[in-house]
Amino acid sequence: MTLLLPSADGVAEYVAGQFGLATVIEYQDAGRAELDEVTFYCLPYMGDQESIALIGRLPSLAVIQSLSSGIDEVAGAVPRGVTLCNGRGLGHEEGTADLAVTLILASLRQLPGFAAAQAARSWSHIRTESVRGKRVLLVGHGLIGVSIEQRLRPFGAEISLVSRTARAGVHGLDDLVTLAASADILVICIALSAHTRHLVDAGVLAALPDSALVVNVARGAVIDQPALTAEVASGRLRAALDVIDVEPLPASRPEWLLPGMLITPHIGGDTYDFARRAPVFVADQVARHLAGEPLSNVVTGN
Repeated sequence: MTLLLPSADGVAEYVAGQFGLATVIEYQDAGRAELDEVTFYCLPYMGDQESIALIGRLPSLAVIQSLSSGIDEVAGAVPRGVTLCNGRGLGHEEGTADLAVTLILASLRQLPGFAAAQAARSWSHIRTESVRGKRVLLVGHGLIGVSIEQRLRPFGAEISLVSRTARAGVHGLDDLVTLAASADILVICIALSAHTRHLVDAGVLAALPDSALVVNVARGAVIDQPALTAEVASGRLRAALDVIDVEPLPASRPEWLLPGMLITPHIGGDTYDFARRAPVFVADQVARHLAGEPLSNVVTGN
């Protein structure tokens, strides 16, 4: 049995130590290794198109394991007969929710401005906003959305929910524009799909009240980024983004210098907690694969 695994966070080393009879190829060696016998491929976390294209060089592949909770980038590359599993439960949901709340607090309390003032050794006292009483619209109410809601409620926020599937207490996407009109903070935490690409378009953004804050911890393509950039550049809206339409964001893009925009480089789910869980989880998946037992976190299997 041959496994193709990332070396980052000790995944390949840990799995090799657990399964002495399996052949482990580390991802960075894939270019010079014999890959015909690989049946289990764990994509490198925060991989790129090259890591996805490698799937086409694995004729014996049976399982693709993603370490991310979102699988929008790899789903279309899964060959027939191959099972795709995601990284749900590795701490992504909690880490992303933590960051979403951090971005909200940092924006409302104007921490980027205070950090700049500190660098300039300038003591500049100003009054800032609190979360209490803010009307928050969560777009997406899966595991990440639920985790964000749980963290925000103790702050005294008034929370409305919208998701792809309407249910008790949760509106459907058709209500998004109406709900946006009364939202002080719009938090995007919905999975990217054909149905949600550019879901937050110019119409949704225009419906938001002046000075509303847009927070995106989902995928950049859920927002019409040029429309958002124009709104922030005009000073009407603010934004705090962990994801954006092009990653890494080119240095020439105007978003870097917009005073109403806070950017983090897609760090939501990437925590030390995740790094500790990943090797053990992959080893368990490999054990299931080797024993022919049902895999965890199956997204597609055909």
